[in-house]
Amino acid sequence: MELSLFCGLSGLINSQNMLSKILEHKTKIITAIFVVLCFGLVRAFENQLFYDPFLVYFESDFKNLPFPDVDFFSLFLGLFLRYFLNTILSLFLIYSLFKDIEMVKFSTFLYVFFLFLLFGMFFIILKFYPDGNWILFYVRRFIIQPIFVLLFIPAFYYQQQNLKK
Repeated sequence: MELSLFCGLSGLINSQNMLSKILEHKTKIITAIFVVLCFGLVRAFENQLFYDPFLVYFESDFKNLPFPDVDFFSLFLGLFLRYFLNTILSLFLIYSLFKDIEMVKFSTFLYVFFLFLLFGMFFIILKFYPDGNWILFYVRRFIIQPIFVLLFIPAFYYQQQNLKK
């Protein structure tokens, strides 16, 4: 007897077919879960792993506060290490999902490009724009969070689907 699920107007979906597709991609699923857990660990231990006085600053009502005093070298190292860890995890995830080394090379190029762009913007804002709280907040967000992988994966998937047509 075949098991089926009813999904509204789209009709019946064969649950055995869905299960076989999930089992077929179990390595990708396990890898994705592992990488997401690693992203979570980086976030959970951010206070212990990285020097970043902006963690506390942006948790407060920072709109009218001046930037905190920072050790530029330590801040750079902390932000760079975090960006590097997120980049390595993101590239690992992209490779495990698509198994395409050209996508990984292109992603690596994009990550390096954004590294220079974002770090340049971050330190210019910090040094020359003391009223740029919100701009600094969002530039820093792109440095410390794995936002790019959330943009790259759907874009690569879309591109891969269009190439199959």
